[in-house]
Amino acid sequence: MTSSGDIAANLRDRIDAGTYPPGSQLPTNADLMAAHGVSKATITKAISELVDQGLVYTAKKGGTRVRHRSPVTLPLSRYRSALTPGGTRGPWETATAEAGLDGHMELIAVDTVEAPADLATLLKLTPGDSLIYRLRHAIIRPDDLVQIQSAWYPSHIAVAAGISTTAKIEGGIYRRLAEAGHRRATASETVSVRMPTPDEAAQLRVGGRVSVLTVERVTRDTHGTPLEVLRAVAAADRIQLTYDDLPLEAQS
Repeated sequence: MTSSGDIAANLRDRIDAGTYPPGSQLPTNADLMAAHGVSKATITKAISELVDQGLVYTAKKGGTRVRHRSPVTLPLSRYRSALTPGGTRGPWETATAEAGLDGHMELIAVDTVEAPADLATLLKLTPGDSLIYRLRHAIIRPDDLVQIQSAWYPSHIAVAAGISTTAKIEGGIYRRLAEAGHRRATASETVSVRMPTPDEAAQLRVGGRVSVLTVERVTRDTHGTPLEVLRAVAAADRIQLTYDDLPLEAQS
């Protein structure tokens, strides 16, 4: 008798072989039931196993689809490239373009919020001070969401730099901050791995066994003034962070 594990293994092999490429739809439950001579409960259990492994997801329209799993390399140099005079791409668009991918940063929301204690400490503000919050999705077109980015900026800096708007920021946030006199000088990052929240799992189309990579970055200008706290979340099998050309010489 064919088990749910056998069906999941068969579908997994066909996904890995490219029979069902990323974005494609798996056969319907009815077709799988007919092909394997099993009940709907068996097929549902098999699909659930594939979802947990991050191989497929249930689309709002279009049944069960194969998840994109190709990793995106994000080198530290993407920030230098994004600040090249005359450029119009931000760091995400720069990194994906260099990899031959059609990357796009989609702005989801902009809001004015009060600084909670943890953000106030990182930004050297007082709890309750005004912040500009920007929620963005790092996408590979047409609809492959790779990373969720939440960023906070002191309101007086964000307004002066023109980044408190919902309009497209040509060249990226850091270019606009530099033009306002806050040239990015240092960035401190904390990278962690954890399991996703239910909302993150749904947005990133991952199952219960796929961990997420989290990055918290605090960016400061040449005067040491904190400009931004950014918290990013991505499926751990989708992002490769490359810290290239770091200085290793001892300072005298």
